[in-house]
Amino acid sequence: MNKLIDFPYRHVLVLGLAKSGTAAATVLLESGIKVRVNDYKASAHDEAVIHLQAMGAEVIVGSHPLSALEGIDLVIKNPGIPYENVILSEAEKRAIPIITEIELAGMLAEGTIIGITGSNGKTTTTTLLYEMLKASDEKVKVAGNIGIVATDVARELATDEKMVLELSSFQLLGIRKFRPKIAVLLNIYEAHLDYHKTFSNYKEAKANIFINQTEDDFLVYNADDSNVLEVSKDIKSVRVPFSISQKLVDGAWTDEVFIYFQEEKIIAIEDIVLVGAHNLENILAAVSAAKLAGATNEGIYEVLTTFSGVHHRLQYVDKINERIFYNDSKATNILATQKALSAFQQPIVLLAGGLDRGNGFDELIPYLSNVKAMVVFGQTADKVKASAEKAGVAIIEHANDMQDAVHKAYALSEKGDVILLSPACASWDQYKTFEERGDMFIQAVHTIK
Repeated sequence: MNKLIDFPYRHVLVLGLAKSGTAAATVLLESGIKVRVNDYKASAHDEAVIHLQAMGAEVIVGSHPLSALEGIDLVIKNPGIPYENVILSEAEKRAIPIITEIELAGMLAEGTIIGITGSNGKTTTTTLLYEMLKASDEKVKVAGNIGIVATDVARELATDEKMVLELSSFQLLGIRKFRPKIAVLLNIYEAHLDYHKTFSNYKEAKANIFINQTEDDFLVYNADDSNVLEVSKDIKSVRVPFSISQKLVDGAWTDEVFIYFQEEKIIAIEDIVLVGAHNLENILAAVSAAKLAGATNEGIYEVLTTFSGVHHRLQYVDKINERIFYNDSKATNILATQKALSAFQQPIVLLAGGLDRGNGFDELIPYLSNVKAMVVFGQTADKVKASAEKAGVAIIEHANDMQDAVHKAYALSEKGDVILLSPACASWDQYKTFEERGDMFIQAVHTIK
């Protein structure tokens, strides 16, 4: 088991338990570091609290007292906690460093780290790359924003193993020396501005994925994305671009018939199972990183001819009375929904809405031409409806929850239609996670059947 060596901090506050906080506190305690934990929502009777107290941690629950910072020389925060939090604001005033557990994972990992970020496509690309390496008989593990705590994996990662990490902007904002051998930057689109406040801050967080790289490392990047090109213009690492619009001698590209890496033909596009034109970029990114990490063409081909998508990302659910249901609950922003809508030629009944982050939805208007009807829900229901009306969507209905939305969508549909959940919003107004929202969609579809 890997431990923290030459760790420069002696008394650490872990702010927020959940899975990542519990894992971070555990690693610190095992490495002989003094730990205090603070969680507003946790109870003294929670299993994680009892476990950490038994290991020697001081645990404060139910409030955020400033006394939690006494004697502290480092704060490790849960990625979702905003920096306006009273503890974090005070830590910044006192010049106490604030990191996320991804920084710990980078310190712990003995093997090769491959980091993947972007506004959209992270989970699909991470999963593709992991499967490509596994099919090529590489020793590989997957972790990060995909739902597996990076620290838990890093503490067991051997020198001959690789770790594929999905990284959010929240996680990357809290790094100092974290340095992946291969970094992948898929795209940058305005998102999470309620957290980052400005688009500039958001771009800067995404750029952290390569900020510590050297000329011995690689950056796989989207050569068709102007924001990606802007933030990566002064990098030190080796550039490996991918593009769906231009031939590249130093990266991955397509001529609309085949996918290539440099001059090497990898696979015919017609042999790829994964649907949606937007997934072509994800595939090119995964192929690039896979080739750099030692994957074989055979392993890459095997995955691309069998992999049909991740749960909650344009996931095929069922076909009922010639209506096809797709679960795209992971579409938590407008760009993701744009790409989902572009994947289908058939008439669509769209289910959309969710957490209100202050933005409008007029950017969806050019993509709603195939949408014959909509069912809207959540805090943004009226905003989504307003944009749909501008687009000329003929029928728009409100729903109270996912069960109601699915049944109303089915009633509005006809044979040959696609019934698509692609909310363009986060789920937290009604559901704990986008996974829970997607699962409720699937359950509701099954009640129709």
